[in-house]
Amino acid sequence: MDVSDLKEKWTGWAFDEASFEVDASELVEFAVACGETLPRYTDPSHSDFQAAPSYASRFHGRKQLPEGFPMMREKSFDGGKTVEWKAPIRAGDTLVARSHIHDIFEKTGRSGGMMFVVHRMEFTNQDDLLVAIVDWKMIQQLG
Repeated sequence: MDVSDLKEKWTGWAFDEASFEVDASELVEFAVACGETLPRYTDPSHSDFQAAPSYASRFHGRKQLPEGFPMMREKSFDGGKTVEWKAPIRAGDTLVARSHIHDIFEKTGRSGGMMFVVHRMEFTNQDDLLVAIVDWKMIQQLG
């Protein structure tokens, strides 16, 4: 499997889109579960009530990878998520998440070669404002 060929063929184009309604009680529940204590994250009556910065990480699209992407699930594992907060997510927002493969790269570790696939979801609100970017790394052992 040539990682540079995979990168050229599979990165940059959207393969999934999903929408999500943002509910105040879910914002509070998420914030409390994350250990947030600031009222702007935990009190819907606060004048600047909004989602905790990592809130978008709770969402999943319908597809993890594009149809036909050559990744062997039995040789892969979750490499974690990162969230880039861009603007507040608020109760009543309708979010649209578009997914694409953002990057594919190779590294060598103690267990040998590994391919990293970065699945990116970009979240916009009902005003088409970018509110968050969530990158999910999937790692597959090579060889």
